[in-house]
Amino acid sequence: MAAAAGPSSSVKETLPPALGSTSQPPPVFDGTTRLYICYFCPFAQRAWVTRNLKGLQDKMELVAIDLQDKPAWYKDKVYAQGTVPSLEHDSEVRGESLDLIRYIDSNFDGPALLPEDAAKRQFADELFASANAFTKALYSPLLSHAAVSDEVVAALDKLEADLSKFDDGPFFLGQFSLADVAYVTILERVQIYYSHLRNYDIAQGRSNLQEFIDEMNKIEAYAQTKNDPLFLLDLAKNHLKIA
Repeated sequence: MAAAAGPSSSVKETLPPALGSTSQPPPVFDGTTRLYICYFCPFAQRAWVTRNLKGLQDKMELVAIDLQDKPAWYKDKVYAQGTVPSLEHDSEVRGESLDLIRYIDSNFDGPALLPEDAAKRQFADELFASANAFTKALYSPLLSHAAVSDEVVAALDKLEADLSKFDDGPFFLGQFSLADVAYVTILERVQIYYSHLRNYDIAQGRSNLQEFIDEMNKIEAYAQTKNDPLFLLDLAKNHLKIA
């Protein structure tokens, strides 16, 4: 059985303001399930998308943290690592985005985001295990102000091949799954960065990747979490100290 693509409501959620250094903390461990995110962080976005796909908007409160003006209480009272995303659930706080999205899928009601097929499950595990290396390969040349490297091309070519493993749909496991969530928020950004900063189209000559991006953009649970591309580009330029 294929994993479902989750709710497709076009009603856009009213988002709370991001909390900064002068804000007061929420009443931690009062029984409320809270997902702490930053609106422009790709790792937090993974958990945010998963929440939306599961239809948990009314059961999992979003708490946005301003990472550029981070409140001290977040690290002191909520999540000692101080990173996002984190999830406050059952009197515990969990983090690390790839672990967290699987936790949300397994521990909350809503559409199953991984298939039952054993071969697809195994490939999903492989994709999760490779996700951090993919992110590092794509971000490293940007951080070091290097040109498009052989490592970047190889990582993208591998992704292109991975997207052809199953032929029953345009996603990594054929039909939409949590494996797609693990990669799409990174791809959203590197497509912008490489296009503007390296004049390199990551989807050029990679038809599977282009179709994947096109189809992901049709999924409301993801599309509603996307930032304006120029906003993300400005953030990247500031971080990379590019005029």
